[in-house]
Amino acid sequence: MAFRIIVCAKQVPDTNEIKIDPVKKTLIREGVPSILNHDDANALEEALKVKDQYPDTHVTVVTMGPPQAKDMLLECLAMGADEGVLVSDRAVGGSDTWATSNALAAAIHKLGGCDLLFAGRQAIDGDTAQVGPQLAEKLGLPQVTYVTEFKIESNMKDITVKRAMEDGYELIKIQAPCMLTAIKELNQPRYMSINGIFGLKNKEIKVWNAKDIEVDLATVGLDASPTNVYRSFTPVPKGKGKMIEADTDTELAQKLLINLKAKHVI
Repeated sequence: MAFRIIVCAKQVPDTNEIKIDPVKKTLIREGVPSILNHDDANALEEALKVKDQYPDTHVTVVTMGPPQAKDMLLECLAMGADEGVLVSDRAVGGSDTWATSNALAAAIHKLGGCDLLFAGRQAIDGDTAQVGPQLAEKLGLPQVTYVTEFKIESNMKDITVKRAMEDGYELIKIQAPCMLTAIKELNQPRYMSINGIFGLKNKEIKVWNAKDIEVDLATVGLDASPTNVYRSFTPVPKGKGKMIEADTDTELAQKLLINLKAKHVI
């Protein structure tokens, strides 16, 4: 039986002109250029490296989002994934991390679970780093976050990972099934291959709604989300910095002191 890897990925805005819904206080994604989230690309790459080493591996990419997220899943298939699943339904729209993990957990249950669950550390449009750990809790899986190195033994059970910390690293041994979140230092994601692109004509993205995944509607969507966004806004760009030049360190310090006093910093 094939070793089953599920990668949770997200399509995120690829623009500096972020638009905010004035009522829902959430990102407006329709019509905004989007990409595969960076950390999720690292998670997918590591799953594909396992498949490269052990061909009897099946990689499924699961995402939740609007219909346009199919484009991101097609990119994942062109990179080497075997299957793409999109959970798309107005009922799950506006979900926070807790509600999102409920929907994704339901989708993973419908897929029959997996031997290894990968996800990126966090999405660039939220930076919460919460969905991966929440998924692990709801699926009853042991987890390691911030994975920077990964090795799986030939028995497809014993795994060793290097976990990044603020002041160093941890080497952790864990057994499949488990949940791992990836960071950019883990690998360099591959590009879509020519064969993968041409092979897309023979592949379809599965699109499931809330009914398909049999999720409790009271646990998904904006109304079910316990997170309250007080305000969302696009930060005002900072002005250019000022360069101070001088012939000596003493003169440089004097000029810096004069500038700081003029701005009432000191």
